[in-house]
Amino acid sequence: MKSLQQELDRRRAEHLYRRRRVLGSPQGPLLQVDGVELLSFCSNDYLGLANHPEVIAAMQHGASKYGAGSGSAHLVSGHSTAHHALEEELAAFTGRSRALLYSTGYMANQGVITALLGRGDTIYQDRLNHASLIDGGLLSRAHLKRYAHNDMAALASQLDNHSGGEALVAVDGVFSMDGDLAPLPELATLCAGRDAWLLVDDAHGLGVLGSDGRGSVDHFGLGQTDVPVLMGTLGKAFGTFGAFVAGSEELIETLIQQSRSYIYTTALPPPVAEATRASLRLVQKESWRREQLQQLIRQFRAGAEQLGLLLMDSETAIQPLLAGSAERAISWSRALEEEGLLVTAIRPPTVPEGSARLRVTLSASHTAEQVDRLLDALGRLDQGNSK
Repeated sequence: MKSLQQELDRRRAEHLYRRRRVLGSPQGPLLQVDGVELLSFCSNDYLGLANHPEVIAAMQHGASKYGAGSGSAHLVSGHSTAHHALEEELAAFTGRSRALLYSTGYMANQGVITALLGRGDTIYQDRLNHASLIDGGLLSRAHLKRYAHNDMAALASQLDNHSGGEALVAVDGVFSMDGDLAPLPELATLCAGRDAWLLVDDAHGLGVLGSDGRGSVDHFGLGQTDVPVLMGTLGKAFGTFGAFVAGSEELIETLIQQSRSYIYTTALPPPVAEATRASLRLVQKESWRREQLQQLIRQFRAGAEQLGLLLMDSETAIQPLLAGSAERAISWSRALEEEGLLVTAIRPPTVPEGSARLRVTLSASHTAEQVDRLLDALGRLDQGNSK
């Protein structure tokens, strides 16, 4: 029988051990973490909506009207008016025929991939895709083929050698650990020319990129015909919780009939759906949030360049600072915490060996002064050799 303690000891020795922190405050730039106030640069609350008074009020109103929980799966008795309205509003927002709510992004990716693919089919994935896309492919029992990050020539070669069955290309719109964008126009052209589905996980693009925050697909001027399957999460820029898949009428009906992670789980609490409807209105109405975020990104990158910091090539709110080893990433994170800053160290297996990093994330709720404080602290880190 495998020794669990030996494996835990190994992870500690290799600086890969993870530990939870306990928050005693709402999301925002200033967090109470294990009883200590820290300035946070590691949240995905990109637009600062998680603690917005209108979103909170909408959730409270939803709880008064619908109660705390949905009580059942969507297909039994758990699909409320709030859920239905949110699905219609998300479909309109993304410019798609219909949308379908899921409880989490992980479940959405698993649910759509396993509904569309099976034995004898093939799924093609970028090597830096989110774990939920990889696991969805494995669960579908389709052949899994991975191509080098954003390497369209490699993907084209793989698709040219497709041996039969359905073909689906799955990709992050914005890569969650690197912050760069997938080349969606090229991907759409490749898939259209080879009769392959294209699934874009836009967890980190929706709300932030594109017209009124419509995401990375809209950022590139693409629509439903170009990207037939769009997955989006609601716990990042929208500040609430849950996920959805949007696409054609036939796609959504297929998911309702065949997506196990939709059929066999309790529906999202209706108050969360009402809160998300409020945040969706704010995303579209308050464009200043995206403008503020973009200004902070420019400020951070310019300051990092002056300091000679080894930032990865990202123009999004995700700004990774390469450390190389897991030990150095942990050391940097601890040094920042001693100065009152919370920046999480990201280590293997989340990122490839040798590319451990600090994953700095910016929010519209940060101030220029707070970004300067972060830069000052980063400038005092022992950079050494990042390898």
